[in-house]
Amino acid sequence: MLRTANTLTTLLGTLALTAGLTLGAAAHAAEVYKYKDDKGNTLYTDKPQTLPAERLNVQSKRSDTTAASAPSANDELKRMQDADAARKQEAAQKTDEKQAAQSAAKDKMERCTKARDKYENYVTARKLYEEQPGGQRRYLSSEELDQAREAAKANMDIWCK
Repeated sequence: MLRTANTLTTLLGTLALTAGLTLGAAAHAAEVYKYKDDKGNTLYTDKPQTLPAERLNVQSKRSDTTAASAPSANDELKRMQDADAARKQEAAQKTDEKQAAQSAAKDKMERCTKARDKYENYVTARKLYEEQPGGQRRYLSSEELDQAREAAKANMDIWCK
């Protein structure tokens, strides 16, 4: 009698284990259908809304969650490091651009000052001259003086905007 009870217990345990595995496997082997909707789009579902629908043979396996999460953690770390490096590079580039803009503004201000001084000198001077070879001076005519003043004004307008 004891032997029959052990056999029955073993048989019931085996049946329960088999039923559990079968139900567990059935949960991972869902049916997948492929069909086209009214607009011609291809859709995949476990419950097709229209017939005919093509039944696909889709098989899935259990994933090792620790093995699957380890590469994603490494990938996430690499992504974060790349993003940090990109932010640092962008900050350095913005700093360089800011310094270049400041340098350009300083250069423009200096050129404006020089152009303004030259224009004021041309306007207030009665006579202007050009240096000739040997230290000789050639004084500008009235027309040349007016042209020099106009050129100095145009140069000042360009740099002092």
